[in-house]
Amino acid sequence: MGSRSSKKKLETVGVYLIWIIASIITLFPIYWLFVVSARSRVELFGSASLIQTTFFSENYTKPLFDPTFQKYMLNSIIVATSNAILVSILALLATYALSRWKLKGSDNVFFWTITNRMAPPAAFLLPMFLLFTRVFKVGDYSLFDTRLGLILVYCVFNLPFAIWLMKGIMDGIPIELDEAAFVDGASTWTVLYKIIVPLAAPGLAITAILSWVFAWNEYLFAASLTSVEARTITTGLAEFVTVTGTNWGEMAAVAVLSLLPALFFLTLVQKYIVMGLTFGAVKE
Repeated sequence: MGSRSSKKKLETVGVYLIWIIASIITLFPIYWLFVVSARSRVELFGSASLIQTTFFSENYTKPLFDPTFQKYMLNSIIVATSNAILVSILALLATYALSRWKLKGSDNVFFWTITNRMAPPAAFLLPMFLLFTRVFKVGDYSLFDTRLGLILVYCVFNLPFAIWLMKGIMDGIPIELDEAAFVDGASTWTVLYKIIVPLAAPGLAITAILSWVFAWNEYLFAASLTSVEARTITTGLAEFVTVTGTNWGEMAAVAVLSLLPALFFLTLVQKYIVMGLTFGAVKE
């Protein structure tokens, strides 16, 4: 009995030890990013200490009050939030149709959406650039260097993943609830709004979170399909790399600042994360 108890305690200690090591490995880059952002140029090249005792605030204040980087941050917030809302709505409607209406070939359509996500984003770069600059152009207006253009591009890549995620959640909602509502005279939109949305709220939350994070962190298309007006904070980081050198302190500071909206957004909906990922995983 005593040996079993000791063995269980050792296993518990081992599990906690693994989690602690994994947490340190995961969080250390963020900590080091903050350390770099808190050091002056002289400290960066003159000290290799892991402990930071001073704080060089100019790394933060200079870009924070720079109108250019304020615009970059605003663009990222608008693009990521709009993309998350649009993707969540479209994924909900698409998965409702695929799951409930049982259309002919719906399984093939679902698989086709997933294959779109398998292609590397770089393969779409040139076609997207030509579409933005030549095809989707009316007079002097085009989708190039616009927030709308980025939102639509991110939907192309986030929507297949969102549909795949929402499909399992939608299948976990009993279809008998829909049928009972239809018997009582409810319309399709009423069923969606009053039955499906409340029950699928955890799944919608995790879909919105992941879509928002993907759009917030994206760099390739933001760098290629924008030039001045619609540049995001991720592309703004590249401006610290100049021909005279790299301003590591300000770059790290802007990177830390770019983490804050994501952390705030995740904090608001963190209770839905586990619920959304496990929703519909167990059925009777």
